[in-house]
Amino acid sequence: MDYSKITDSLFIGTTPKNKDYERLHDLGISLVINMRIGLPPVHDPISPPLISLWLPTVDSPLLPIPVKALQQGVNAALRVIDQGGVVYTHCSHGRHRGPAMGTCILIAQGMEPEQAMRLVGQQRPIADLHTWYIQRRILKFAQTWKGGK
Repeated sequence: MDYSKITDSLFIGTTPKNKDYERLHDLGISLVINMRIGLPPVHDPISPPLISLWLPTVDSPLLPIPVKALQQGVNAALRVIDQGGVVYTHCSHGRHRGPAMGTCILIAQGMEPEQAMRLVGQQRPIADLHTWYIQRRILKFAQTWKGGK
């Protein structure tokens, strides 16, 4: 499992395997947000298990990440973070969907979109948030988040 600490309450990385859940528990993770389509969360062998949210999404120009999925993940993350918990967002390689979700969580916490994308990029250099169809979804999320508040 390859991961990056973005803030004290947010980590972004690749898909954890069964053996990686001990590390997630050690990091203090409370919620795992899985953005992978076709690969449901693995069973957490440690009791009590971590909370898991599966938002199966694709990241392509023809099928962009649904803003509704970003909103659903952000709402779940904020509930956990507000209670002092830590969130881990992931996709296959930790480049697009997982970082996009993490960026949207930061935006919902009050960061401007460019500031949030820059922080994620600095902390997780493999993240590619400026790919046009990823950036467009992040900015659309930011617009709808501000409009809904």
